[in-house]
Amino acid sequence: MSLTYKIEIAGLERELQLCKLNDDMCIAAFIMFGDVELTVRCASELLARLPEYDYLIAPEAKAIPLLYEMARQTGSNRYLVARKGRKLYMADPIEVQVRSITTDHVQKLYIGRPEAELMRGKRIVIVDDVVSTGESLNAVQELVKAAGGTVVAKAFVLAEGDAAKMDDIIYLQKLPLFTSDGKPLD
Repeated sequence: MSLTYKIEIAGLERELQLCKLNDDMCIAAFIMFGDVELTVRCASELLARLPEYDYLIAPEAKAIPLLYEMARQTGSNRYLVARKGRKLYMADPIEVQVRSITTDHVQKLYIGRPEAELMRGKRIVIVDDVVSTGESLNAVQELVKAAGGTVVAKAFVLAEGDAAKMDDIIYLQKLPLFTSDGKPLD
């Protein structure tokens, strides 16, 4: 029997599977892929909380449906993705390193120079599905800074564990960390 956690997000109830992070702790798997109803609702609720901005950016890959839906709802024709791998078509990319709680190795994030130029002097909102340790967030902030953009907001569907104590983020719901037997730690 797998452990789960019920959560309400943007007025919708979902049951998240708990995954063992180590011998003492589990995290809840929040995956928006394939959940159009949740993606649409979360995009709408986050957009209502944002200041004025010029571009949205998110790290690849789980936040892409949310990023797309936020752009679609606002009628924007463009959003930016910090890629997890350098692509052949990327001219002179900017690169930063990141170590995420859900990945077992150091990753790199890239953005091509043409996309970076779009951010120069612009107001940027960083979007992601979950903020936990803040490592992915910090890496995307570094990319925006290197491109000459200004981060005006950092928006997430869920703030996991201590991330909910960050006073400079926007999020829809707090997500606790869990003991190895599935009890919430917070």
